[in-house]
Amino acid sequence: MREVLEAVAAGELGPEAAEAKLRGYATSEAGRFDAARVSRSGVPEAVLAEEKTAEEVATLVATSLETTGRAIATRLDEPQLTATRKRLDADHPDATLRLDDRADVLVVHGPDFEAPEVAASVGVVTAGTSDAVPAGEAAAIVREMGADVERIDDVGVAALTRLTDRLDRLRAHDVLIVAAGREGALPTVTAGLVDVPVIGLPVSVGYGHAGEGEAALSGMLQSCTALSVVNIDAGFTAGAQAGLVARQVAAARTEADGDQE
Repeated sequence: MREVLEAVAAGELGPEAAEAKLRGYATSEAGRFDAARVSRSGVPEAVLAEEKTAEEVATLVATSLETTGRAIATRLDEPQLTATRKRLDADHPDATLRLDDRADVLVVHGPDFEAPEVAASVGVVTAGTSDAVPAGEAAAIVREMGADVERIDDVGVAALTRLTDRLDRLRAHDVLIVAAGREGALPTVTAGLVDVPVIGLPVSVGYGHAGEGEAALSGMLQSCTALSVVNIDAGFTAGAQAGLVARQVAAARTEADGDQE
């Protein structure tokens, strides 16, 4: 505690960062930010922009950057992005911004942020172009957890050759996130062809009976192959789960290499 107080007195640490170190969270006008999530669970905290005002998103992104050296914001709309850019330009002009404008995910790194490195790879697979938004969100979270990511797109089961001609690439990864809408068949088929963990990501693409992801979710839950399933459009959760699996794979490899020496 004394080190924190001395850093505040010296002007090296702001009030939000000091509170985050002492309590594990930082209080802002937009709410409390969980600055200790990544050290507690291995999963970085993110700002879900849905149902927040543009100023609330900007404030939480700035708080995240000030307390952890990084900020992740998901599902931003244009006014929220504009307000966030304006806030960062004013208060953190040396920050680095990366925007996936298809998935509406913004990642910000401070100049001293050291990104984690995990010696494992994750394949993010989509049945079709319509699945790109939650898949992109998942890929962003995996990258921020340190694993390598490869996108393998447009391999839906409407033409199985699109999947079978990518099997070598699929099998090369340590874990797969497979996003699909409609009836959600792709994760089931994929899991029957590979020997790595498969995380099914149902997407709200479809119409008619049990549309908007409900049929995809039900189909994945009823899969006769072994896979795990997250909620509809839950790209963040799929990415977090894959990132945690990748960490364990990397740790096991490191331990095995040590035993062989």
